[in-house]
Amino acid sequence: MQNSILDLKILIILCFSFFTKELHAQLGFCQGNSGDPIFSETFGSGTNYGPALSSGTTTYTYVNSGGPQDGEYTISQNTFFYGWNLPSDHTGDVNGKALIVNASFTTGEFYNIAVSGLCENTTYEFSSWLINILPISGCGGNGIPVNVEFQIWDDTNTSLLANGDTGDIYSSSTPNWEQYGLVFQTLPSQTSVILKIINNGAGGCGNDLAIDDIIFKSCGDLIATEDNGTGNSVVICSTQTPFSDTITAVPDNTVFSTHFYQWQVSNDGVNWTDVAGETNASIGVSGITTTTYYRAKVAEYAANLNNSDCLTFSDVYEIIVNPAPPMPILECWETATFDDSSCSWTVVGTQPIEPTGLECWEITSFNSTTCTWDISGTQPLQPNLECWEIATFNDTTCSWDVSGEQPTQPNIECWETIIFNATTCTWDISGTQPLQPNLECWEIATFNATTCSWDVSGTQPAQPNIECWETTIFNATTCSWDISGTQSVQPTLECWEIATFNATTCSWDVSGVQPTQPNIECWETTIFNATTCAWDISGTQPVQPSLECWEIATFNDTTCSWDISGTQPVQPALECWETAIFNNTTCSWDITGNQQIDFIDEFLSFCAGDEVTMQADSDLVNPTYQWNSGEITEFKTVDVAGTYVVVITDGCFTIEKTIYVEQTQSPVIEKIVSDGSSIIVNMSNSGDFEYSLDGILFQFSPVFSGMDGGSYTIYVKTLDCDIVVAMDHFHFFIQKFITPNGDGDNDFFSLNIAQYFTTSEVYIFNRYGKLVFSAINRNVFWDGTFNNEDLPTSDYWYRIVLDGKEIVGHFSLKR
Repeated sequence: MQNSILDLKILIILCFSFFTKELHAQLGFCQGNSGDPIFSETFGSGTNYGPALSSGTTTYTYVNSGGPQDGEYTISQNTFFYGWNLPSDHTGDVNGKALIVNASFTTGEFYNIAVSGLCENTTYEFSSWLINILPISGCGGNGIPVNVEFQIWDDTNTSLLANGDTGDIYSSSTPNWEQYGLVFQTLPSQTSVILKIINNGAGGCGNDLAIDDIIFKSCGDLIATEDNGTGNSVVICSTQTPFSDTITAVPDNTVFSTHFYQWQVSNDGVNWTDVAGETNASIGVSGITTTTYYRAKVAEYAANLNNSDCLTFSDVYEIIVNPAPPMPILECWETATFDDSSCSWTVVGTQPIEPTGLECWEITSFNSTTCTWDISGTQPLQPNLECWEIATFNDTTCSWDVSGEQPTQPNIECWETIIFNATTCTWDISGTQPLQPNLECWEIATFNATTCSWDVSGTQPAQPNIECWETTIFNATTCSWDISGTQSVQPTLECWEIATFNATTCSWDVSGVQPTQPNIECWETTIFNATTCAWDISGTQPVQPSLECWEIATFNDTTCSWDISGTQPVQPALECWETAIFNNTTCSWDITGNQQIDFIDEFLSFCAGDEVTMQADSDLVNPTYQWNSGEITEFKTVDVAGTYVVVITDGCFTIEKTIYVEQTQSPVIEKIVSDGSSIIVNMSNSGDFEYSLDGILFQFSPVFSGMDGGSYTIYVKTLDCDIVVAMDHFHFFIQKFITPNGDGDNDFFSLNIAQYFTTSEVYIFNRYGKLVFSAINRNVFWDGTFNNEDLPTSDYWYRIVLDGKEIVGHFSLKR
């Protein structure tokens, strides 16, 4: 039990140590407006070393030459000792110096300085710049990272006002200065504090750093300056002057409880002068003709307005007056109008469009006097042309293009002559062809252009061959031979006869034989058809009778009838589940029916040390049994988990039964975790489990909600076998928020863990680092008050130390 609690403490501390590094503790900057610096340590400038820090400021040893060893420091403009990388201070000034530290082998404080001149009950911001100067190649890798804690203590060195650490800062090939800050509040009657800088990492190869520009300045509300709520600046034109306005300072009330004001005015935003008598939240200004800036000094107490260390400044309100420019020089088509809002002239107007569609010989020029375009130019004259020529003006070349050709001289006949007529612009042809001579009907006349005379050709048609009964005479009208005469008439023939004219005897020869009568079937008769000149056959074979599918019909030419033969197929042997029906379509027996095999699954379980009996039950009469393990009995008893199969049959029907046997598992707890106020049990195996905090009352859910912090024993058992296991768990959680409204839900920030640790410390701070609650070696029930006053809705930070191990975080208070 004690070992479990110790292990859990270590786990909690490790988890919160990681959480702490991620948040960099309570580092942060003033979220409101700040005053001028009241303390500044820049470590000077120049190329020399030093000077060394004042006595008591550090426990490290100062060196003014060479490189600091572990536990040593120097103040220098830059250094390349051991390949350190520090090109300049954080402002980029190559002559700026910084505090260069080579960390000691042991962790601890290396810088301590008192800052005075503060005001009591006043919020301040501390800030400083820091860089890891070890190059990325140093120490064969990153080396030991830089890790620094900043602490602000009261002047008695007994009350820690604020603290926070940087977390691990590793070396880089391009190191950058980073700024870190703390916000704290001075105590009543306190006007000074102590700044401590502590090295959290050990010395050795690495943990080499530089610090620059340590600044303290007051921190107040975020104070906006507004003009009727519209913003913090106004831009006007000189034409709108003299200008009047009312400016109001609007604080967000996050730091100051009261506000006292003194308005200031500036012409350049750098040098400021108090405005006499303007000490209210608003100021009225008038008669402004040039750019002017306003801001308010703000203090929580009236007396602090005269102490620059105890006040802050509002945002700057700008009244920007832009001088109006002179009127621009205008073209004849332009007009100018002055716009006060943009403080500029607006010029409008467009030059008249240059005319288009001009002839190529025309030229345009803009006339500024008439503010129009003048057009001038004349088209070139057309040249003299032949009758066949045409002149077209070319707008591209701006000249006349002449085209056209004299008509081509036509081809003429041999008897013709030709002359060009310039009046009609054509060729005149004259002459007459010689007359054609008279011709026979078979002659053709063709004019010969070479001899310029007619050539006659042609031959009378030859007399045609004629039949023995024909005669011929030439016909000059048709220019052909006329044939006369008639062949003798062909004699009457039988259908099978053929007549052929004999040109020798000039008469008809007759030949041919009647077709032979064909062979016929027993049921047929024949008659000769003189029309078709063929024998016509008549008669019909007797119709084939209807048959069964297994019968065959054969025609008998002797008896002139059908003979039938064949036998129906024999019915096949059947199984008990089969039936047979004769199929006349396929002429075979169709067999139907399937052997029935039913598949059944059954699930059984047994507890460790017990056994379970399986039964091969069925509705079959006188069945037989066959187990996959060889048994042939109806019952089988086993004490080993597995899958068992038995086949049950009566010879016709069969059942195959599969029985899945599992041993109920004992519960195995993997781990128990805390999630907020809930305890959650995670199991390594699954099953029907129940959960309990006392071993008597059990529930089915593995989650116990709304549990107070403390030590618990968690019980888990199986539902069927009553196997119970237990595990101890230390329940620790920190609330994310509290709502102290008396409804009984999250009214307190509660920690019920003091009895489990040798020493316990709990501290609660507001967002500015002010301690509002503490509890040493006792449980915590904080109701969100300070000095019996309700604290406002906000985030609050806690610092918990359990047996020397620190846990830091934050939670929300909501009202």
